[in-house]
Amino acid sequence: MAPNKLFVILFLIPGCLFAQGDSLQQPVNKKRLRALTITSVAVYSGSLAGLNHLWYKDADRQSFRFFNDNAEWKQVDKLGHFYSAFYLSYAASRGLQWSHVPASKADLIGAIAGFAVLVPIEIFDGFSDAYGASTGDLIADAAGAAFYLGQTRLWKQVRIYPKFSFQRTGYAAIRPTVLGDGLTSEILKDYNGQTYWLSVDMDKFIHFPKWLNLAAGYGAQGMIYARDRQNIEAGYRDPYRQYYFSLDFDLSAIKTRSKVVKTLIFVANMIKIPAPAIEFSSRGTRFHALYF
Repeated sequence: MAPNKLFVILFLIPGCLFAQGDSLQQPVNKKRLRALTITSVAVYSGSLAGLNHLWYKDADRQSFRFFNDNAEWKQVDKLGHFYSAFYLSYAASRGLQWSHVPASKADLIGAIAGFAVLVPIEIFDGFSDAYGASTGDLIADAAGAAFYLGQTRLWKQVRIYPKFSFQRTGYAAIRPTVLGDGLTSEILKDYNGQTYWLSVDMDKFIHFPKWLNLAAGYGAQGMIYARDRQNIEAGYRDPYRQYYFSLDFDLSAIKTRSKVVKTLIFVANMIKIPAPAIEFSSRGTRFHALYF
């Protein structure tokens, strides 16, 4: 259960602050690029140090090993890796473009960076007795970076945005050491409450309101333990997957000249705004008047 969302939020800060998109028809601004690099490296290093202390301090060290966790948590954790790598790639590219690096080159470097900065998490996991490095996590990291790069290569822009939403469940109280104790830790750890979305910017494809997107979501419920067999043996019902279809709102449609507001919009647009949704699962079909 690597803390990718906490990590991505910490590392995104410098990228978002610099991501204001000046004209690219200029030579590379070495002063800006140097400032971006120094700030990013400093925040990245501090984030790694804090991550190592907060997340792994109670785990014993071991020789580096791989662990196959692909069957765990209904793969919700893998979507967290995908989401993190996408936005790290996106933010890194925007920061480079702020430094007047050509867009195509910035997108490629950003995607490589988006994948590379998550690799240390797998190294930490590999040396931790509680985890082990995961090839599935690495594949999800690569897929998230590739999803960003692929869109910019195909359309010269992002049209489909991964998004995240969360609502508290009763499962964390059953196993708080693993699923979280308190809202902040539950957002990071309780996969039962997490939903990951692909929000499609419809007006980039057809005539559609600029502020309105359509979104498809995925989540899972009933996961006290990582694997289905563990849940059933412990006397809990078989965990199940959930699929959603919903409306979403594209905050980037808000026009402003303020760099601060642009940065806030960039960050806020990573979150799926509550809206009506239809849920499909093995338990049936449900309509939610407002789902987050």
